[in-house]
Amino acid sequence: MSDEQTDAGPDAVSDAEFDADAWAARLRENRAEKDAFFGDHPQSPIPPEEREAFDGLDYFAPDAESRVTATATVHDEPDPVEMATTASNPVRYLRVATFEFEVGGETHSLCAYKQDPAEDTLFVPFRDATSGEETYEHGRYMEFEPTRDLEAGDEVVLDFNLAYTPFCAYSETFSCPIPPEENELAVPVRAGERHTA
Repeated sequence: MSDEQTDAGPDAVSDAEFDADAWAARLRENRAEKDAFFGDHPQSPIPPEEREAFDGLDYFAPDAESRVTATATVHDEPDPVEMATTASNPVRYLRVATFEFEVGGETHSLCAYKQDPAEDTLFVPFRDATSGEETYEHGRYMEFEPTRDLEAGDEVVLDFNLAYTPFCAYSETFSCPIPPEENELAVPVRAGERHTA
């Protein structure tokens, strides 16, 4: 998780003052900054010999409908979850929350994880019906920091426009957790980063 560069985090608890135009402009700015990082930064996951030809990541168009309101269930005694990785060395996480939301009239859920209970950032890896076709085969990630400690029943905004492709999609030198089965969505999520290579 520490190897990844995420887009700007959402206001994870309150969405009362959402401004669609400002949100879309900020999203485009964040994407431009990330493209610059990938193209020029020494820590870019793009192999050095490929950076000159790199002309930006591929994204789905900003879609405000892909910001979903989810209800949180907080796990006061988190269960450990072992995730496989692209390098075959499993990593251990703690399932700290579950988010339930509706897409297309159906209820879905995603779990959020931490490696250390003291961390502020929630890690939400997932696969969906686009994985391996329009997006990276091993799934995508979202990360965010709630504006306060989550409580049971809190409404949280999950912005799938912030879903990003892990570094291991660009270079085998990175090892990335593979989303567990409980975080596989049967529906397509056409928001966030695309990846068809």
